[in-house]
Amino acid sequence: MSSTADRYKADYQALMKRAELLQQAFLHYAYDEEYEDAIRERFKGKKKEAQAYLDSLPNFRKSYQAWYSEALSLLKQLLPDRVNDFVRLYEKPKGRKDISYENYRIEDALQGLTIRRVGDVIADSKSAVTHLNQQVAILASLENRFDSSLYDIKQLVQADLLDSELDAARELLKHKFHRAAGAISGVVLEKHLQQVCDSHNVKVGKKATIANLNDALKDAAVIGTPEWRFHQHLGDIRNLCDHNKDKEPTNDQVSDLIDGVAKVTKTLF
Repeated sequence: MSSTADRYKADYQALMKRAELLQQAFLHYAYDEEYEDAIRERFKGKKKEAQAYLDSLPNFRKSYQAWYSEALSLLKQLLPDRVNDFVRLYEKPKGRKDISYENYRIEDALQGLTIRRVGDVIADSKSAVTHLNQQVAILASLENRFDSSLYDIKQLVQADLLDSELDAARELLKHKFHRAAGAISGVVLEKHLQQVCDSHNVKVGKKATIANLNDALKDAAVIGTPEWRFHQHLGDIRNLCDHNKDKEPTNDQVSDLIDGVAKVTKTLF
């Protein structure tokens, strides 16, 4: 397996190990003495061992945010279609007017929020325990990506290389080398679309352009019209940078090209 894939897998395994401890830490945070009593019962009266276990658990409120950020970053790289689900389990729903058991989130629990009505607890940190369990399940679904096929490994390696090339394009843009930054971004887009064609067994010619690759993916129903138009727009900016010597690309155009290509490499597989 490539070193890049090894690194992703090592990150995944470390996050899963921390997730197990976080789940227990969240139960401790949410249920407090009730959880501690259950642990002492599990250790059958061995007080020192039970206390040592409780002391080994991380502080949930301090540890969760770092875990969430790292897990989210990994999902964006390897499983972008589940990112919104993962975030939704953490963030307070936008436009929420009243807080209930159904819309209480991990973010609320981290703030120690308890909702009472007529003296009864309607929602508290216990309401979000299942949300963390769902987040861990989403992260766990990554495991199959490492063993499913050689294609997945190639995809990981290519993603790493393309990120490096886009970083180089951003650096060039920072120093006002607009055409060079745009040309590099165009090469990245072309490479990625070629990889997507290969992954879906879409046949294209040996010297296919961005337009050729884009048309082939649309004809094969791999992408829809909105995606096709977006890729076409990026290709137009790239052509302005690479071919049209009568008109200079603007800073905003090249910035849009780099950001657009980055989006395509993270969302189209």
